[in-house]
Amino acid sequence: MADVPLIEARAVVKRFGSLIANDHVDLDVAAGEIHALLGENGAGKSTLVKMLYGLMQPNEGTIAWRGKPVTLANPRAARALGIGMVFQHFSLFENLTVAENIALALDAAPSHERIEQVSRAYGLPLEPRRPVWALSVGERQRVEIIRCLLQDPKLLILDEPTSVLTPQEAEGLFATLETLKMEGRSVLYISHKLEEVKRLCDRATILRHGKRIATCDPKRESAASMARMMVGDDVAAVRLVEHDASGPVRLALVDADHMPDDPHGTSLKSVSLEVRAGEILGIAGVAGNGQDELFAVLSGERLCDRAENVVIDGVPVGRETINARRKRGTAFVPEERLGHAAAPRFRLSVNALVSGHATNGFVRRGFIDRAKALDWVDRVTKRFDVRKGARDPEAKALSGGNLQKFVVGREILRNPSILVVAQPTWGVDAGAATLIRQALVDLARRGSAVLVISQDLDELLEISDRIAVMYHGTMSMPQPVRGLSRETIGLMMAGARLGAAA
Repeated sequence: MADVPLIEARAVVKRFGSLIANDHVDLDVAAGEIHALLGENGAGKSTLVKMLYGLMQPNEGTIAWRGKPVTLANPRAARALGIGMVFQHFSLFENLTVAENIALALDAAPSHERIEQVSRAYGLPLEPRRPVWALSVGERQRVEIIRCLLQDPKLLILDEPTSVLTPQEAEGLFATLETLKMEGRSVLYISHKLEEVKRLCDRATILRHGKRIATCDPKRESAASMARMMVGDDVAAVRLVEHDASGPVRLALVDADHMPDDPHGTSLKSVSLEVRAGEILGIAGVAGNGQDELFAVLSGERLCDRAENVVIDGVPVGRETINARRKRGTAFVPEERLGHAAAPRFRLSVNALVSGHATNGFVRRGFIDRAKALDWVDRVTKRFDVRKGARDPEAKALSGGNLQKFVVGREILRNPSILVVAQPTWGVDAGAATLIRQALVDLARRGSAVLVISQDLDELLEISDRIAVMYHGTMSMPQPVRGLSRETIGLMMAGARLGAAA
């Protein structure tokens, strides 16, 4: 029985009307194995793992657990077997605390001390009493992971687990997964970060357009060869163009302070920065060090004490609302795409209207021009390769990567003079990441000021002209990206070499 897979999908088919999301897919995961599931956005990965977790049932084919066919009628049945899953889109109740969210998923609620003990042991510290609404995306990811690990799973399914983790947090997670593997547990690992797949995973199954293309040993493949199997062609690199560092300052933050609503949140402490025309300024930092508060102050979701705290093209706007700032040519993409950047139950055209009614000409003389909003959706779909079944589906119907392309694309196509974007390529495949990053570089080189908040250091090093680091609500002096290393940025993220930003 040693060769019997822990879990196996055999010729699994899943249809949604005329769309075949999984087309006779085979997958097997051995006990004590870390197995990668790879594919571009819309390849069928999420559909497959949702069937393994009991959220969906296959139209054809079978699922076997330790060699015996099983019917996973719901997630409770999957958890009873020992299957746990951490979703890419979080399933947390925002008005409940960390401890209360964890208790909902377990038969016996763990004590606060137990939650703190386990979270510290896995390098993902949590404060059990904090409300979820006050957590950053990275901190919410920690809650999902710890909640799942407290269920003592035999198979752990992770969907893009490091997409919002810093390198230090990711290293802690990798150590945890290696420990789970040594204990004989299995991990099904969905990721678009192919270098970490090469390092971590024993095997990889690759899907393309709903079909299994190959199963390979990632350590014997290159990142480029796996990307080629995923997309069917070579993935181009971002084309970088030297920028003119003497452009005028388009966006400035001047001695901004901000007290968060959450007492456990991070206060901004006299933060200053400048972003010039033609420049990309990257902001790095461990989740929860003030990035959310920075975005809120820049976007107008939180007003400053003085108008002079935020300056757009020479005009003090610190007391202006987000719509007033949009009318000045600014655009904003928050990190949480489902719920913040897009309303899940609204169609894409309505989401475009909600974010663009003040600037895109969707409203004339008090009447909504729905045809123009739908045309805007079509333009974003074509330019950013947003893959969807219907012309105008609800936002929640899109895969995470395709929704990300939509929310980033709808702002970039406005050709704003200033763009502030958080986690621009969170959860997207290699080809889509290149598409988004190239669009950001092109926007900057056309004269816009672009500020990118990201926990992906490779991304920041690839597209930024300067990088600053946030630590406990303060900001380091921005440094030219040339000569900066991941190690240097890591030290800055830990609080070293900080100075007042100019």
